[in-house]
Amino acid sequence: MSNLHTLREEIHHHKRSNDSIGFVPTMGYLHEGHLTLVEKARKHNDIVVMSIFVNPLQFGPNEDFDRYPRDIERDRKLAENSGVDILFMPDAEDMYPGTLSTTMNVTARVDVLCGKKREGHFDGVVTVLTKLFHLVQPDRAYFGLKDAQQIAVVEGLVEDYFFPVEIVRVPTVREEDGLAKSSRNVYLSEKERNEAPALYKSLQEAKNMIESREMDRDSIISEVMEFIHSRTSGRVEYVEVHSFPTLAPLERLTGEIIVAIAVKFQKARLIDNIIISLDKKEKSACLEQ
Repeated sequence: MSNLHTLREEIHHHKRSNDSIGFVPTMGYLHEGHLTLVEKARKHNDIVVMSIFVNPLQFGPNEDFDRYPRDIERDRKLAENSGVDILFMPDAEDMYPGTLSTTMNVTARVDVLCGKKREGHFDGVVTVLTKLFHLVQPDRAYFGLKDAQQIAVVEGLVEDYFFPVEIVRVPTVREEDGLAKSSRNVYLSEKERNEAPALYKSLQEAKNMIESREMDRDSIISEVMEFIHSRTSGRVEYVEVHSFPTLAPLERLTGEIIVAIAVKFQKARLIDNIIISLDKKEKSACLEQ
Protein backbone atom coordinates (compact mmCIF):
# COMPACT_ATOMS: atom_id res chain seq x y z
CA MET A 1 0.00 0.00 0.00
CA SER A 2 1.38 3.38 -1.02
CA ASN A 3 1.41 6.70 0.79
CA LEU A 4 1.79 10.05 -0.97
CA HIS A 5 5.59 9.84 -1.08
CA THR A 6 5.86 6.25 -2.28
CA LEU A 7 3.03 6.75 -4.78
CA ARG A 8 4.92 9.61 -6.42
CA GLU A 9 8.10 7.49 -6.56
CA GLU A 10 6.30 4.50 -8.07
CA ILE A 11 4.47 6.60 -10.66
CA HIS A 12 7.73 8.33 -11.60
CA HIS A 13 9.40 4.93 -12.07
CA HIS A 14 6.61 3.58 -14.28
CA LYS A 15 6.47 6.75 -16.36
CA ARG A 16 10.21 6.53 -17.01
CA SER A 17 9.70 2.91 -18.07
CA ASN A 18 6.90 3.99 -20.46
CA ASP A 19 4.41 1.73 -18.67
CA SER A 20 0.78 2.53 -19.39
CA ILE A 21 -1.24 3.22 -16.26
CA GLY A 22 -4.88 2.36 -15.67
CA PHE A 23 -6.57 4.03 -12.72
CA VAL A 24 -9.60 2.89 -10.70
CA PRO A 25 -10.69 5.56 -8.19
CA THR A 26 -13.04 4.22 -5.49
CA MET A 27 -14.45 5.00 -2.06
CA GLY A 28 -13.82 1.45 -0.92
CA TYR A 29 -16.03 -1.29 0.49
CA LEU A 30 -15.19 -3.06 -2.73
CA HIS A 31 -17.65 -5.26 -4.56
CA GLU A 32 -17.77 -7.02 -7.91
CA GLY A 33 -18.47 -3.76 -9.70
CA HIS A 34 -15.16 -2.28 -8.55
CA LEU A 35 -13.30 -5.49 -9.38
CA THR A 36 -14.77 -5.44 -12.89
CA LEU A 37 -13.19 -2.00 -13.35
CA VAL A 38 -9.85 -3.51 -12.29
CA GLU A 39 -10.33 -6.39 -14.73
CA LYS A 40 -10.93 -3.95 -17.59
CA ALA A 41 -7.93 -1.85 -16.55
CA ARG A 42 -5.66 -4.91 -16.48
CA LYS A 43 -6.54 -5.76 -20.07
CA HIS A 44 -5.61 -2.31 -21.38
CA ASN A 45 -2.61 -1.25 -19.26
CA ASP A 46 0.75 -2.38 -17.92
CA ILE A 47 0.04 -1.10 -14.40
CA VAL A 48 -3.22 -0.76 -12.45
CA VAL A 49 -3.54 1.81 -9.67
CA MET A 50 -6.53 1.84 -7.33
CA SER A 51 -7.32 4.58 -4.83
CA ILE A 52 -9.60 4.07 -1.85
CA PHE A 53 -10.69 7.33 -0.27
CA VAL A 54 -14.04 8.28 1.24
CA ASN A 55 -13.99 11.88 0.10
CA PRO A 56 -15.62 14.20 2.68
CA LEU A 57 -16.02 17.00 0.12
CA GLN A 58 -18.69 15.12 -1.79
CA PHE A 59 -20.97 14.48 1.21
CA GLY A 60 -23.55 17.05 2.25
CA PRO A 61 -24.34 17.87 5.91
CA ASN A 62 -27.27 15.43 6.07
CA GLU A 63 -25.66 12.65 4.04
CA ASP A 64 -24.08 9.39 5.16
CA PHE A 65 -20.35 10.17 5.37
CA ASP A 66 -19.98 8.69 8.88
CA ARG A 67 -22.17 5.70 8.03
CA TYR A 68 -20.51 4.99 4.69
CA PRO A 69 -19.32 1.34 4.92
CA ARG A 70 -15.59 0.84 5.39
CA ASP A 71 -13.48 -2.31 5.68
CA ILE A 72 -9.82 -1.53 5.04
CA GLU A 73 -8.37 -5.01 5.48
CA ARG A 74 -11.02 -6.66 3.32
CA ASP A 75 -10.52 -4.03 0.63
CA ARG A 76 -6.76 -4.49 0.71
CA LYS A 77 -7.05 -8.24 0.16
CA LEU A 78 -9.62 -7.89 -2.61
CA ALA A 79 -7.50 -5.29 -4.40
CA GLU A 80 -4.37 -7.43 -4.21
CA ASN A 81 -6.19 -10.59 -5.32
CA SER A 82 -7.76 -8.80 -8.27
CA GLY A 83 -4.38 -7.71 -9.64
CA VAL A 84 -4.04 -4.12 -8.43
CA ASP A 85 -0.36 -3.17 -8.64
CA ILE A 86 -0.48 0.03 -6.57
CA LEU A 87 -3.07 0.59 -3.85
CA PHE A 88 -3.33 4.17 -2.62
CA MET A 89 -5.37 4.64 0.57
CA PRO A 90 -4.85 8.22 1.77
CA ASP A 91 -6.65 9.83 4.68
CA ALA A 92 -8.27 13.26 4.67
CA GLU A 93 -5.12 14.92 6.03
CA ASP A 94 -3.15 13.59 3.04
CA MET A 95 -5.62 14.86 0.46
CA TYR A 96 -6.59 18.09 2.21
CA PRO A 97 -3.62 19.12 4.39
CA GLY A 98 -4.88 22.70 4.74
CA THR A 99 -7.53 25.12 3.58
CA LEU A 100 -7.81 25.09 -0.20
CA SER A 101 -6.60 28.31 -1.80
CA THR A 102 -8.64 27.56 -4.93
CA THR A 103 -11.97 25.84 -5.34
CA MET A 104 -13.67 24.01 -8.22
CA ASN A 105 -17.29 24.55 -9.21
CA VAL A 106 -19.17 22.39 -11.70
CA THR A 107 -21.60 24.52 -13.69
CA ALA A 108 -23.03 22.06 -16.24
CA ARG A 109 -24.55 18.56 -16.10
CA VAL A 110 -25.37 18.94 -12.39
CA ASP A 111 -28.81 20.59 -12.26
CA VAL A 112 -30.59 17.29 -12.96
CA LEU A 113 -30.68 13.76 -11.50
CA CYS A 114 -28.80 13.44 -8.18
CA GLY A 115 -27.01 16.75 -8.64
CA LYS A 116 -30.29 18.64 -8.31
CA LYS A 117 -30.53 17.88 -4.57
CA ARG A 118 -26.84 17.37 -3.78
CA GLU A 119 -25.50 20.90 -3.95
CA GLY A 120 -21.71 20.89 -3.99
CA HIS A 121 -21.45 17.12 -4.38
CA PHE A 122 -19.87 17.19 -7.81
CA ASP A 123 -17.63 20.08 -6.81
CA GLY A 124 -16.14 17.63 -4.32
CA VAL A 125 -15.92 14.90 -6.95
CA VAL A 126 -13.97 17.00 -9.46
CA THR A 127 -11.74 18.42 -6.72
CA VAL A 128 -10.59 15.03 -5.48
CA LEU A 129 -10.30 13.59 -9.01
CA THR A 130 -8.16 16.52 -10.12
CA LYS A 131 -5.81 15.79 -7.24
CA LEU A 132 -5.80 12.06 -7.96
CA PHE A 133 -5.28 12.50 -11.72
CA HIS A 134 -2.24 14.69 -11.00
CA LEU A 135 -0.83 12.17 -8.53
CA VAL A 136 -1.45 9.01 -10.58
CA GLN A 137 -0.98 10.47 -14.08
CA PRO A 138 -3.07 7.69 -15.64
CA ASP A 139 -3.41 6.96 -19.32
CA ARG A 140 -6.94 5.68 -18.69
CA ALA A 141 -9.39 5.97 -15.80
CA TYR A 142 -12.28 3.55 -15.33
CA PHE A 143 -15.77 4.43 -14.09
CA GLY A 144 -18.93 2.34 -13.81
CA LEU A 145 -22.00 3.45 -15.73
CA LYS A 146 -24.21 2.93 -12.68
CA ASP A 147 -23.28 6.47 -11.68
CA ALA A 148 -23.77 7.87 -15.16
CA GLN A 149 -24.02 11.48 -13.99
CA GLN A 150 -20.59 11.18 -12.43
CA ILE A 151 -19.18 9.92 -15.73
CA ALA A 152 -20.82 12.83 -17.55
CA VAL A 153 -19.28 15.34 -15.12
CA VAL A 154 -15.85 13.70 -15.24
CA GLU A 155 -15.85 13.64 -19.03
CA GLY A 156 -16.67 17.34 -18.95
CA LEU A 157 -13.79 17.98 -16.52
CA VAL A 158 -11.32 16.14 -18.72
CA GLU A 159 -12.49 17.93 -21.86
CA ASP A 160 -12.52 21.39 -20.25
CA TYR A 161 -9.03 21.18 -18.76
CA PHE A 162 -7.29 18.98 -21.36
CA PHE A 163 -6.41 16.21 -18.93
CA PRO A 164 -4.31 13.66 -20.84
CA VAL A 165 -6.47 10.76 -19.69
CA GLU A 166 -9.04 8.62 -21.45
CA ILE A 167 -12.24 8.07 -19.47
CA VAL A 168 -13.42 4.48 -19.96
CA ARG A 169 -17.11 3.77 -19.37
CA VAL A 170 -17.69 0.30 -17.90
CA PRO A 171 -21.15 -1.32 -17.98
CA THR A 172 -23.00 -1.63 -14.68
CA VAL A 173 -22.37 -4.89 -12.82
CA ARG A 174 -25.57 -6.50 -11.57
CA GLU A 175 -26.76 -9.24 -9.27
CA GLU A 176 -28.41 -12.23 -10.93
CA ASP A 177 -31.82 -10.63 -10.39
CA GLY A 178 -30.76 -7.39 -12.07
CA LEU A 179 -30.11 -5.18 -9.03
CA ALA A 180 -27.12 -2.94 -9.64
CA LYS A 181 -24.24 -3.78 -7.29
CA SER A 182 -23.71 -1.03 -4.74
CA SER A 183 -22.02 -0.59 -1.38
CA ARG A 184 -25.34 0.76 -0.07
CA ASN A 185 -27.28 -2.45 -0.83
CA VAL A 186 -26.22 -3.74 2.60
CA TYR A 187 -28.66 -1.22 4.14
CA LEU A 188 -31.72 -2.82 2.50
CA SER A 189 -34.06 -4.87 4.67
CA GLU A 190 -34.94 -8.36 3.49
CA LYS A 191 -38.28 -7.12 2.16
CA GLU A 192 -36.65 -4.17 0.37
CA ARG A 193 -33.97 -6.41 -1.12
CA ASN A 194 -36.68 -8.61 -2.61
CA GLU A 195 -38.37 -5.53 -4.09
CA ALA A 196 -35.26 -3.80 -5.40
CA PRO A 197 -34.89 -5.75 -8.69
CA ALA A 198 -38.01 -3.89 -9.86
CA LEU A 199 -35.83 -0.82 -10.41
CA TYR A 200 -33.93 -2.37 -13.31
CA LYS A 201 -37.10 -4.01 -14.62
CA SER A 202 -38.71 -0.56 -14.79
CA LEU A 203 -35.81 0.65 -16.94
CA GLN A 204 -36.21 -2.36 -19.20
CA GLU A 205 -39.87 -1.38 -19.57
CA ALA A 206 -38.72 2.07 -20.70
CA LYS A 207 -36.38 0.46 -23.23
CA ASN A 208 -39.22 -1.73 -24.53
CA MET A 209 -41.46 1.31 -24.94
CA ILE A 210 -38.81 3.14 -26.95
CA GLU A 211 -38.14 0.07 -29.11
CA SER A 212 -41.90 -0.03 -29.76
CA ARG A 213 -41.60 3.54 -31.08
CA GLU A 214 -43.07 5.19 -27.98
CA MET A 215 -41.21 8.50 -28.15
CA ASP A 216 -43.25 10.58 -25.72
CA ARG A 217 -40.95 11.46 -22.85
CA ASP A 218 -43.74 12.07 -20.32
CA SER A 219 -45.39 8.73 -21.09
CA ILE A 220 -42.13 6.89 -20.51
CA ILE A 221 -41.57 8.67 -17.19
CA SER A 222 -45.12 7.93 -16.03
CA GLU A 223 -44.83 4.25 -16.91
CA VAL A 224 -41.53 3.84 -15.06
CA MET A 225 -42.87 5.63 -11.97
CA GLU A 226 -46.02 3.52 -11.90
CA PHE A 227 -43.99 0.32 -12.34
CA ILE A 228 -41.82 1.16 -9.30
CA HIS A 229 -44.72 2.42 -7.16
CA SER A 230 -46.72 -0.75 -7.73
CA ARG A 231 -43.87 -3.13 -6.95
CA THR A 232 -41.81 -1.54 -4.16
CA SER A 233 -42.22 0.25 -0.84
CA GLY A 234 -39.56 2.76 -1.86
CA ARG A 235 -40.20 6.43 -2.56
CA VAL A 236 -39.36 7.52 -6.09
CA GLU A 237 -37.13 10.61 -5.94
CA TYR A 238 -36.93 11.02 -9.69
CA VAL A 239 -37.39 9.44 -13.08
CA GLU A 240 -35.70 11.52 -15.76
CA VAL A 241 -34.93 11.28 -19.47
CA HIS A 242 -32.07 13.35 -20.88
CA SER A 243 -29.46 13.44 -23.60
CA PHE A 244 -26.17 11.78 -22.66
CA PRO A 245 -23.56 12.80 -21.68
CA THR A 246 -24.66 16.45 -21.84
CA LEU A 247 -27.71 15.72 -19.63
CA ALA A 248 -29.64 18.39 -21.51
CA PRO A 249 -33.46 18.42 -21.79
CA LEU A 250 -34.91 16.71 -24.83
CA GLU A 251 -37.69 18.07 -27.02
CA ARG A 252 -37.73 14.72 -28.81
CA LEU A 253 -35.90 11.46 -28.20
CA THR A 254 -32.87 11.31 -30.46
CA GLY A 255 -29.17 10.48 -30.28
CA GLU A 256 -27.80 8.97 -27.09
CA ILE A 257 -30.27 9.22 -24.21
CA ILE A 258 -30.36 8.19 -20.57
CA VAL A 259 -33.34 7.03 -18.55
CA ALA A 260 -32.33 7.40 -14.89
CA ILE A 261 -34.04 6.71 -11.57
CA ALA A 262 -33.45 7.21 -7.87
CA VAL A 263 -35.50 5.42 -5.21
CA LYS A 264 -35.28 6.00 -1.46
CA PHE A 265 -35.86 3.01 0.80
CA GLN A 266 -35.83 3.24 4.59
CA LYS A 267 -32.04 3.25 5.01
CA ALA A 268 -30.73 3.15 1.44
CA ARG A 269 -31.06 5.37 -1.59
CA LEU A 270 -30.56 3.45 -4.84
CA ILE A 271 -29.85 4.82 -8.30
CA ASP A 272 -29.88 3.09 -11.66
CA ASN A 273 -30.08 3.97 -15.32
CA ILE A 274 -30.11 2.67 -18.83
CA ILE A 275 -28.48 4.35 -21.83
CA ILE A 276 -30.04 3.95 -25.26
CA SER A 277 -28.67 4.98 -28.64
CA LEU A 278 -31.21 6.03 -31.23
CA ASP A 279 -30.20 6.17 -34.87
CA LYS A 280 -31.70 8.46 -37.48
CA LYS A 281 -34.52 5.99 -38.09
CA GLU A 282 -35.28 6.13 -34.35
CA LYS A 283 -34.58 2.47 -33.80
CA SER A 284 -32.87 1.80 -30.49
CA ALA A 285 -29.88 -0.23 -29.50
CA CYS A 286 -29.43 -0.51 -25.76
CA LEU A 287 -25.92 -0.24 -24.39
CA GLU A 288 -25.58 -3.24 -22.06
CA GLN A 289 -25.58 -2.13 -18.44
